[in-house]
Amino acid sequence: MTVQKPVRLNLTAGAASVVVAAVLVALKLWALGETGALSVAASLADSAMDLMISLAAMAALIYAAKPADEDHAFGHTSAEDLAALGQGIFILVAAGVIAFAAAQRLLDPQSPHLQAEGRGMVAMALSVVLTLGLVWWQGRVARATGSRVVAADRLHYLGDLLPNIGAIASLWASSAFGMGQIDSVVAIGAAVMLALGALRIGKGAFDALMDRRADPAIIAGIGKIAANWPGVHGYHDLKTRTAGSRIFVNIHIELDGSQSLRQAHDIGAGLRRAILQAYPQADVIIHKDVVGET
Repeated sequence: MTVQKPVRLNLTAGAASVVVAAVLVALKLWALGETGALSVAASLADSAMDLMISLAAMAALIYAAKPADEDHAFGHTSAEDLAALGQGIFILVAAGVIAFAAAQRLLDPQSPHLQAEGRGMVAMALSVVLTLGLVWWQGRVARATGSRVVAADRLHYLGDLLPNIGAIASLWASSAFGMGQIDSVVAIGAAVMLALGALRIGKGAFDALMDRRADPAIIAGIGKIAANWPGVHGYHDLKTRTAGSRIFVNIHIELDGSQSLRQAHDIGAGLRRAILQAYPQADVIIHKDVVGET
C-alpha cells in the first residue's frame, strides 16, 4: 500500500460520514414531524451533532493529508490526533447529557404520547441500515490506515445504533402496548458504551500528541526485519513515535566498516524499503554505524 492510498481511504471515509450524516438528519427530521416521538427527537439531535463532528473530522483529514513543508518538516498528521482528542471530549460530554436525559425520562411517570409509529419505525430502520453501511466502511479504513479520526468518527456512529434501535423499540412498544419509556434504558446503555469508547479514543490521541511509542508489536516487527536483513550485523536505538496515522521510526544499524559507501547505502536503502513494505504508514530514518564502534 503506497502512502497516498491510506490518505485517499481516510478521505473517502470522511466524505461518506458527512453524506450519511446529512441524509440521517433529513430522514429523522421527517420522522419527528410524523411521530412527535421524543426518542426520535433525541436521535435527530445526535445525528445533527454527528454532522458537525464529521465536517470537523473531514477538515482535519484534509489538513493532515498536506505534504511536509518548511514549517512542518514531519507533515501535518498531528491534526488527526487533535481532532480525535476533541471528538473524544465531545462524545464524552454528549454521553453524559444523553444518560442524564434518559434517567430523567425514565423517572418521569408520564409516558410520551406517540403517533404514526409505523412510518417512524420505517425511517429509523433505514437509518440503522445506512449507519451500519458507514460503520462497516469506516472500520475497514481505520484498520487499513490506523487513522484515529476515522476510528473516533466510527465510534460515535456505532454508538448511534443503540439509540436508533431503542427508538424503533420505543415506537413499537408505544404502538403495541402504549409504553413510551423503553428507549430510556437503551439510551443509558448506549451512553455508557460511548463514554468508554471516547476515553479509549481520547487516550490514544493524547498518547500520540505526547510522542508515545508505536505499538510494541510494530516495534518488534521492525526489529525483526532489521536483525535478519543481509549485511546488517546488529541494530540499536530503535525509537518510534506516532502522529495521527503515521509512525516515525529512527534506527541505528551496524555495518561492516571495510565495505564501500555504495554497499552500505544499498544495505540501508533495501532495509528501509522492506520496513515500508511491511508498514506503509511508517516514515523511516536509518543511521549507519560501524559494527563494534557504537
